[in-house]
Amino acid sequence: MRKVLVIGPGGSGKSTFAKCLGELLNIPVKHLDAFYWRAGWTKPSNDEWIKTVTELASGDVWIMDGNFGGTLELRLKHCDTIIFLDMPRLLCLWRVTKRRLRYRNRSRPDMAEGCAEKLDLEFIEWIWNYSRTSRPKVVRLLNEHSGSKQVVWLRSNAEVERFLQSVGGVLDGQT
Repeated sequence: MRKVLVIGPGGSGKSTFAKCLGELLNIPVKHLDAFYWRAGWTKPSNDEWIKTVTELASGDVWIMDGNFGGTLELRLKHCDTIIFLDMPRLLCLWRVTKRRLRYRNRSRPDMAEGCAEKLDLEFIEWIWNYSRTSRPKVVRLLNEHSGSKQVVWLRSNAEVERFLQSVGGVLDGQT
């Protein structure tokens, strides 16, 4: 695992997982939210965003977390491992609600400065509808890339913990 893509619905734990995995593997983590959003939740132009993602993905070693479906195929082309946090929507909604309360009126560590944590109806609807709207495309892409990439599909907190422990155990065995 040298170029790891972490994807999943909002609130699935992508940033936290990426941070833990990055610490275990000693690999830099690139939180896409921090590169995409500008102060005041301003979006970059499409050309600027594609250029940014291309530069990030061209690095030798990275863990990249985030969705941004418009660049998913570009990121898939460059990664060697895909980790899909396919968490239940009620868990995701609980986590984004908890996150909103924790970071009220300030930016969270994996977000760009000037983007105070928010929780709006559009984001809630996106999470609620993820399994019907976004997930089928993700599953199709995972199936397409399963022959050439390592695909890890995690569906619960217990599976996430076991995976991280197994990575730590593999590293312990190498020393």
